[in-house]
Amino acid sequence: MKTALAIRHLDFEDLGTLEQLLAERGYAVRYQDAPTDDLRTVDTAQADLLVVLGGPIGAFDEALYPFIEDELALIRQRLDSRRPLLGICLGAQLIARALGADVASMGVKEIGFAPLTLTPEGEASPLAALGQVPVLHWHGDRFDIPAGATRLAGTAICANQAFSIDGHVLALQCHLEADPRRIERWLVGHACELAQAGIDPRALRAEAHALQSDLPLAARAAFAAWLDGIETAPRRAAS
Repeated sequence: MKTALAIRHLDFEDLGTLEQLLAERGYAVRYQDAPTDDLRTVDTAQADLLVVLGGPIGAFDEALYPFIEDELALIRQRLDSRRPLLGICLGAQLIARALGADVASMGVKEIGFAPLTLTPEGEASPLAALGQVPVLHWHGDRFDIPAGATRLAGTAICANQAFSIDGHVLALQCHLEADPRRIERWLVGHACELAQAGIDPRALRAEAHALQSDLPLAARAAFAAWLDGIETAPRRAAS
C-alpha cells in the first residue's frame, strides 16, 4: 500500500477533502503533529507522498516555536530526495524558505473565498482544473518564488499563490484542501484572528455554503491531476 505522511500544525487544518481522494487511490494516511511529535525521528523516505499542512504561525518564527527548525530540516531532506512533496499555506511557505526564498508578512490579511489567476504555466498545470471556482484563502504572510521553481498562480492581494518544481513539488498558498462543509471548525478555531481582521464569520459561512458542492469537485480534479503525474513518474531513490 502507498503511504501519505501529513505534517499537521492544528487538528482541524487537516487534509480535508484530499484525505478521501488519497484513500480512494490506495494511500494509507498518517499524521505527524509538528508541535508535539519529534520530527527528528521522522524518515521521509518511507512515505510515497509528504504533505506539509497549514497553521497560524510564521515560517520564520523558530525563535518562538523551535520545532520549525526540525520541520525545515525534514522538508530539506524530502526536497533532496526529489520525491513527491505538497505544501499548503504554512507548508508552502516552509518549502519556499527551505529553498532559500524570502517569506514575510504581507501587512494585510487575505481571508475569504476567491478564484486564482493562473499564469500561462498554471494554465498547463493541474490547477487548470479549478477554472474560476473560488478557493479558500487564509493567511497574512507570503513567499517569494524560489530559484528554479515555476510560478503558477496569484491573486490581487497576493501575487504568488502557487509554484511547482519539476512536477514532484507543488506549493499552494491557498487552502485548496479545505472542505467548505466543515468551515465551522475554522470559524471557531480562528475566531480571534477574524475579529482582529474585522471579518464577519457569517459572511465566510455564507460563502462556504454556496461553494459546498463546486469547490470539493474542483479541488478533487486538481489534486487528482497532480497525483496522476507523480504516480506515473519514475520512482526516485532517496539521496
